[in-house]
Amino acid sequence: MNKSAYISFVFFSALLADVTQASAQTDAAAKALLSKVSKTYEGYKTIQADFTLTVKQPQQTNNYTETGTLYMDRPTGKYHITTGSQDLISDGKTQWTVLKEENEVQVTEADNSSTALSPVNIFSFYNTGYKYISAPDERVGNHQLAVVELSPEDTRTSYFKIKLRINKTTNLIHDATIFDKGGVQYTYAIRNTKGNPQIPADKFSFKQSNYPGMEIVDLR
Repeated sequence: MNKSAYISFVFFSALLADVTQASAQTDAAAKALLSKVSKTYEGYKTIQADFTLTVKQPQQTNNYTETGTLYMDRPTGKYHITTGSQDLISDGKTQWTVLKEENEVQVTEADNSSTALSPVNIFSFYNTGYKYISAPDERVGNHQLAVVELSPEDTRTSYFKIKLRINKTTNLIHDATIFDKGGVQYTYAIRNTKGNPQIPADKFSFKQSNYPGMEIVDLR
């Protein structure tokens, strides 16, 4: 699987999958903690964060790793995600997926329906469609992390569990690990989260001049 496929799989087959069932919480403490996390992110109109994606495959000693940056404007549904292999750009109506290795830009409509998730609510995807329980705290360096394990109510998903680790001081997500049914683990480590940064409006617009020579494929 190439780099673009890795990113697309995680964003669109896991965290960004449609979840339409009502949430059935199984742990009051986990529910209270996730409510604090949601409230923290909901207090930001714009968000900028760096992330590292690590993919661990069964029976392979070398992990795949890629870094990127996420920019979003929550109220308008706009986002810009950039990595070494691809960019995802949306002005709230249209999404452009820039596949750098394939030299191609795929154009689709942004899904703003109430039952669909997008990068705009990547920090609150857990609010519907999951059961969750608290797990023992963990420590990474000087950070004390609360741990919540989520299982999707829709068993047809390609993954069976998501492990969230949350900074107990800031109520920000430290990382999220997705456990695929095939044994692959996808971990997003989120760093340098900035709330309400000044982001230029044109950050959320696709400019063909920034991607010269790429084929535009309109899938709308």
